Amino acid sequence: MTKLHYVHGSENHFFLLDVDELKDSLDDNQLSHLAQKLAQSDVLPYSDGLLVVDHSGHAECIGQMKVFNSDGSVASMCGNGLRCVGRYLAEKFNQTDFKVQTMQADLNVHVFEDIANGVSWVGVQIAPVKFAPADLPYTNLDFDQIINEEIPEFSDHLKFTSMAVPNPHLISFVEDDADLEEPLFNLGTYLNQPNNYYPDGVNVNFAKILGKNKIFVRTFERGVGFTNACGTGMSATSMAFAMNYPELVDVNEPIDVFNPGGKVQTKVHTEPDNRWIQLMGNATFVGYIEADEVDLLSEPIQNNLVESGEEADYLAFIDTAKQ
Repeated sequence: MTKLHYVHGSENHFFLLDVDELKDSLDDNQLSHLAQKLAQSDVLPYSDGLLVVDHSGHAECIGQMKVFNSDGSVASMCGNGLRCVGRYLAEKFNQTDFKVQTMQADLNVHVFEDIANGVSWVGVQIAPVKFAPADLPYTNLDFDQIINEEIPEFSDHLKFTSMAVPNPHLISFVEDDADLEEPLFNLGTYLNQPNNYYPDGVNVNFAKILGKNKIFVRTFERGVGFTNACGTGMSATSMAFAMNYPELVDVNEPIDVFNPGGKVQTKVHTEPDNRWIQLMGNATFVGYIEADEVDLLSEPIQNNLVESGEEADYLAFIDTAKQ
């Protein structure tokens, strides 16, 4: 039997599978199929994707993370997912400070003391941060970099910032709550279908400024659609907040980032030659499902979820945080 852990960061839900513990390895095509199978199941809990934990060939890393979206595509990074993988590896190897190999970088993880009863709190490094068209990529937009620019092709009243962290993100700060609904959905849908501007698609984030060091972020995620939270999206939006509204951001203090799934904190490092973000938030292990290893790809997986009780603790924490 193998365990599929059911986890979330800010209600961004995933199944987590440690393939290093399987008798038979699975290749990326099989893992992509499994991610789709889990997401499309009528009986399993909802998931935005599959977090795959494996051993790392990098000497400084204690493990490796791969992320498969619910449509089977591969994500360059996932901040909410990395927090969950970080917690899993911390408990597996009894460490609190370490590095995890991701697709484009080896990233630092720090496990803090629980922020509330039953609420694990994990900080992860989000890097690198790049703005060049080739790094996102974007085309047919006459900018060497997009930082607080009007783009009439996208909106007649909003300004946009775009960066890769390394997932590609397009960010806009809005004043009208209505922009967080249909306009965000329409732009996210458009830019994640065949289009002339972001040929590989892009995560679209609309944010509302709530005060000094405080924002709300909603994301239309590439390969997923609307999601409760996107870790790299909240990180990229925090960086854009600090760059575009420096009078509203003290970079020496955490930024409170609210999202439809709860709340995280970020700390931005804005030095031009060393930009990165620390994303701090929950890594909740809702429970686990046991399945025969041979059934992972061939047979329906039964919903025999063994709950941990952590979800109730997280919801109680969020109720308090929103007050």
